[in-house]
Amino acid sequence: MSPLPASRVVDVDGRAVELLLAGQGGPTVVLINGSGGPLTGWMRVFAGIAAQTTTLAYNRPGVGRSAKPTEPQTAGAMTADLHRLLAALDLAPPYVLVGHSFGGLIANLFARRHPGEVAGVVLLEASAPEDLTALKAHENALQKGLAWLMNRVAPLHPHHETRHTERSAAELAAAPPFPAVPLRVVTGTQPAMAWATRPELLAARAAHQRGLVALSPLGRQVLAERSGHFPQFSEPALVVATVRELLAMRG
Repeated sequence: MSPLPASRVVDVDGRAVELLLAGQGGPTVVLINGSGGPLTGWMRVFAGIAAQTTTLAYNRPGVGRSAKPTEPQTAGAMTADLHRLLAALDLAPPYVLVGHSFGGLIANLFARRHPGEVAGVVLLEASAPEDLTALKAHENALQKGLAWLMNRVAPLHPHHETRHTERSAAELAAAPPFPAVPLRVVTGTQPAMAWATRPELLAARAAHQRGLVALSPLGRQVLAERSGHFPQFSEPALVVATVRELLAMRG
């Protein structure tokens, strides 16, 4: 595992954004964190991807050295922020978007709003729009209690993305269709706390993952057999190989 290069902070429309940028050539791979996740979460895969092409990881508002959010962090707002960041860095399209967890919503919406700028998408244990509403109905008392406790101990910023999930779901529902670009949906087969999770919730999540695959006629599911929610930690070689597969399709 190679160490990450030093991050830096750039100004985008008067706001600080912390990022890592390395590699050469295109398409540029854009690594999009899960909710609250720092760019260091890509440490096991960043070097392997950057050895192949230009690679960007960045922290969204309120994470690391990036400025705190000044507006509700809906999927639409975060997609617009990413588009502005790419322009500020002079990183021309096309892009291969890699969205983990909640970051999958950003990759999903970006591809719909800017289809001509996207060469491929990897949805890495990604949230589906249906996850934002349907899964809450299947939570058990333990899961609801843990969520309540976490919010009491460490209350979220009013603009935090998880406070605006209904708006994000509505933005995706109103967006144009997903483009016919190469798409890989990486799904961990070892979900955390499966023993304490209702079978209905596990079944719904599995169905939503299959729904993501169906977004593109070039979609395919990749099962991470030894992973839960973080294949980039537990199976980094699989994640790198999946990204490189999409890069090779451009050649």
